[in-house]
Amino acid sequence: MFLLLSLGVALAAEAAAPGRVNPETYVIGVQDVLAIHVWKEPELSRRVPVRPDGKISLPLIHDVAASGLTPSQLAAALTEALKVHLTEPEVAVMVEQVNSKKFHVMGEVARPGAYPLLGATTVLEALTAAGGFREFANTKKIQVIRQDKRLAFDYSAVVKGRKPEQNVRLEPGDTIVVP
Repeated sequence: MFLLLSLGVALAAEAAAPGRVNPETYVIGVQDVLAIHVWKEPELSRRVPVRPDGKISLPLIHDVAASGLTPSQLAAALTEALKVHLTEPEVAVMVEQVNSKKFHVMGEVARPGAYPLLGATTVLEALTAAGGFREFANTKKIQVIRQDKRLAFDYSAVVKGRKPEQNVRLEPGDTIVVP
């Protein structure tokens, strides 16, 4: 079990590193923090949060919709908008902080709290990221709360391969409760 937890912590740490989102598939959300780099234009390059209205503000082009786009799509939109002011602009967009997609782990785990959901993450990986169980955790009665649903998770059965269907992929806003 220790090897499994160590591997999972390493994977979670790697996934949580800044700039580790896939710029082709990650969808930017409200409260994410972006690094915008305009080649040879340091006064236009900056770190910007995505506002509650889903937009970012940049010099020359002012407010630009970012929420709902991938970093690659936003870079293309910014490049197009800057063509009015610059000759052949080159723009790169990186997600520095993922704040819009999170899951929560609470109860009898070593590190309860909110965690960024950067990609496909299963319940088992989430429990590992939370540091594993405390001494009196009831690992047979874990629940994943997803909106108005409760999904059962029996840790022992899953790691023994008996109930792999319980090791679901998490969705933004999921809460794992370890009694």
